Amino acid sequence: MQFRRLIRRRVESDPTRYRDLHNDLIAANMGTTLDRYLLRTFLASGLFGLFCAIAGFFMMNLLPLPEFHIRIHNVFGLGMPALGLTGTAVTILQIVLTAVIFVLAAAAVYLFFLYYPSLVKKNRAARINLLLHNAVSYMYALRRGGAQMVTIFRSISENAAVYGEVVHEFRRVVRDTDYFGHDLITALRHLQETTPSEKLQEFVQDLISVIESGGDVLAFLDARVRMYQEDARFEQKIFLSTLQMAAEMYVTLFVAGPLFLIIVMVVMGFVSSTPVMQLSIVIYLLVPVGSLFFILAIDTISIKTETVEQYTEARWLHEFGDVRIDKQPGNEPFFERLERYDKVKGLRSFLRHPLQAFLVEPNRTFYVTVPVALAYVLLTLLATPAYPDIEILIDVLDDHLIVALLIVLLPFGIFHQLWRRKVMDIEASIPEFLHRLSGINQVGLNLAQAIRVLVKADLGVLTYEIRKIQRDIEWGASVQEALVRFEVRIRTPTIARVVTLITTASRMTGDIGEVLNIAARDAAISENLKRERQSEMFIYTAIVYLVFIVFLFVVAVIDTQFLSALAELNTLSAASGPAAGAVPIGSTPIITFERLLYHGCLIQALFSGLIAGQMGEGSVRAGVKHAAVMLIIALVVFTVVI
Repeated sequence: MQFRRLIRRRVESDPTRYRDLHNDLIAANMGTTLDRYLLRTFLASGLFGLFCAIAGFFMMNLLPLPEFHIRIHNVFGLGMPALGLTGTAVTILQIVLTAVIFVLAAAAVYLFFLYYPSLVKKNRAARINLLLHNAVSYMYALRRGGAQMVTIFRSISENAAVYGEVVHEFRRVVRDTDYFGHDLITALRHLQETTPSEKLQEFVQDLISVIESGGDVLAFLDARVRMYQEDARFEQKIFLSTLQMAAEMYVTLFVAGPLFLIIVMVVMGFVSSTPVMQLSIVIYLLVPVGSLFFILAIDTISIKTETVEQYTEARWLHEFGDVRIDKQPGNEPFFERLERYDKVKGLRSFLRHPLQAFLVEPNRTFYVTVPVALAYVLLTLLATPAYPDIEILIDVLDDHLIVALLIVLLPFGIFHQLWRRKVMDIEASIPEFLHRLSGINQVGLNLAQAIRVLVKADLGVLTYEIRKIQRDIEWGASVQEALVRFEVRIRTPTIARVVTLITTASRMTGDIGEVLNIAARDAAISENLKRERQSEMFIYTAIVYLVFIVFLFVVAVIDTQFLSALAELNTLSAASGPAAGAVPIGSTPIITFERLLYHGCLIQALFSGLIAGQMGEGSVRAGVKHAAVMLIIALVVFTVVI
């Protein structure tokens, strides 16, 4: 408590010192006060500095002091005193270095904690900008139904699973009006001051101007939705140009660079054994870590949709709880059969359609493939004899480990691709579905009647889902409930936003034709942008495949031509004895270099596939199939061709 009081006095003595940090904490929505965050900052920096200092002190006691040589020629013949470190001097030097380590480590952590809220702020700003136009479309739908602005903000604040970080910003308006007693204008001004998104700041400022001047809020929201839809095209062009530069960086840094280092180190490795360790660091550390950082960088700059979490609940109706239940004799077996059916319903459905469960949720393949892969690895280890040479043991086991990895990756990649293709076909039909739904609604039919008409239309894969919606309505569900069930079955952000928009607008008014037009135009623009992005990104996917094949070809040439020739030369030299003028060959076995080159190609195949999915389809999960294909190519080349 005393330390916290000192921090509070430090803040109060100079309020401008931590003003930016305080604003960043609010904009980042980190849920902590300034003095509490500073308390955590000082404690974390002090503990980390102490840990580094203790570790450094023990390292200095365990390791010998390095020897330093001054390489300056004494051309003036000056007498230099001989310097030597006694035990006391060494102890003093260690204490000074320990203190320096403590200060540097604590300062590094302190600066990181001061800068971290700004990083969270920028991340939230990007996520707000991503879904702002969808949230404005939702606001337009409610406003067209006659809802007041406070009601609109309160309604949108209940859909955090669909509209993400935008909802957390609008919740501040609801909090200020419901709990703090502020009027709507004051709450909006407070949101304008605290939000990290400049785009949302501009929107709130214009909304305040329209409300204060008594303008048409509905027309303002309509115009802003159209403007944000056009902005999406410009943002995608910037992203594609950035992605082009990232692809060139990947080819240079993570394909051409490691390939050049491998060639140089293989040549040097036959002179001495030192480059073997450096080559291992490049293959087992530099390439994987660099590829992971590259994947994270691409994910940071990518235009992507947030995941949607759909929560459903079972509601028990108790309107007739006071009615006496008369159980007739002889019905007990029927109730027991119903209970048994409910228990085995999921298992029977899986046994009837085993692949359907994996198509609905590709992650379920891991429940089968991971145990199979582990069993395969265990049987391989038990069946493999104990080789005295570790290189031979690795050469025997690594192929089986790759097969086990393919057992895990390949089914997931296949089912994920099938699921993705189905979802993309459904989302491609959404704009046409909304246009037709809007046209039918504008001639006077309600949503239930419009869906009954659309059942006879040909909308591709979506037709089957519309039939399910119609069947749910015929069996007693409302239109809103049937659409929510459709959303739960598909579980994509696009479907979730469309369903939320339609269900909310239909509750407000029966005339939702214009709302459906806005949703259809938004879905059409999103679909066109998606197709444009896929056509552009296909080039980058092909580039990744091309550079991997070039990498594999060069390594295969080194293995078959260079290493084989040196192996024969080494054999001849050993048989005939050392001769004058013979090429010196290091003590490292040829099989070691072959193992490093093989593993380098496998690691490159795995991460190149993931990067191909990240760049080409905007998802690492989509890159699993590419990684499996590249691993199969590398495995075939090194086990069959070479």
